[in-house]
Amino acid sequence: MKPMTDEWIAKAEADFATMERECQAQDNPNYDGICFHAQQCAEKYLKARLSEADISFSKIHDLVVLLEQTLVVEPEWEIFREDLAYLSSFAVSFRYPGETAEEESALDAQRRCRRFRSSARKALKLEA
Repeated sequence: MKPMTDEWIAKAEADFATMERECQAQDNPNYDGICFHAQQCAEKYLKARLSEADISFSKIHDLVVLLEQTLVVEPEWEIFREDLAYLSSFAVSFRYPGETAEEESALDAQRRCRRFRSSARKALKLEA
């Protein structure tokens, strides 16, 4: 595996761990943070797969655009289009005043992130 791919994976796993920890919080879970880190985890796994395939990408947070680029090497990831579109909005929306995530959307983001992460890890020949 390429060193840059390893770096993307490490960053994705850090976001995944933060999301998982926050989901376990008993007092004042940060639903905004769960949504944000779910999006970030998916974004970094997409970029890891692109990096491993030597496909260049720009500094964007739009998961559907990244998915479009990734479909060349992972066509079966088309099944994640709806999940990635859902997660994509969390790159910015809950980071600023005006919108706040609810528990239901946070748990949905976690579920979608987990499902995509599992497939991404398999594609990268990592333990699911």
